[in-house]
Amino acid sequence: MKNLFIVILVALNFSGLAAQNFFELDKSPLDMVYYPNDYAHDRRFAPQRIGSDTAMIRVIYSRPAKNGRELLGKLIPYGKVWRTGANEATEIKFYRDLLFGGMELKAGTYALFTIPETNEWTIILNSALDHWGAYSYKAEQDVLRIKVPVRTNTKTLENFSIVFEKVDDKNAIMYLGWDTLLVSIPIGL
Repeated sequence: MKNLFIVILVALNFSGLAAQNFFELDKSPLDMVYYPNDYAHDRRFAPQRIGSDTAMIRVIYSRPAKNGRELLGKLIPYGKVWRTGANEATEIKFYRDLLFGGMELKAGTYALFTIPETNEWTIILNSALDHWGAYSYKAEQDVLRIKVPVRTNTKTLENFSIVFEKVDDKNAIMYLGWDTLLVSIPIGL
């Protein structure tokens, strides 16, 4: 009788595994970018540089695709808070105090929101984390707001992307790009 019970228990466990449903691949893949990253040209080596010893900034975001859609003014309305990517709100961590868009910013982790307009974007760092989209965004939790101009990129980007560029030992630029849109945020290190 005891052996029969064990056989039934094992069979139930295996039947549960066979019935497990896994999620399909996300259409807006999660990505992460660090500054500085000396191996940015070859992502296989990036983990060797990751960590608070070397990193000054880390951004975690999802990369929606254009898929032939009209983006600004349609998919992403002008004048409304956007999560700056897809799925969860983009999260940015600063490992040290620095200047973000010319304003002093304390080390910490923030949600990165934006308000797109035709000629300029408002870049927002918000203290509330773990947002899905911008549905629970509250302006009173903003830590910093800056305005930056919008430029046209010479290259079309199918997926929303964030990258950093080193200007010199004291300055960098964080770029937000999608389609032919390019927004740059100066960072003083």
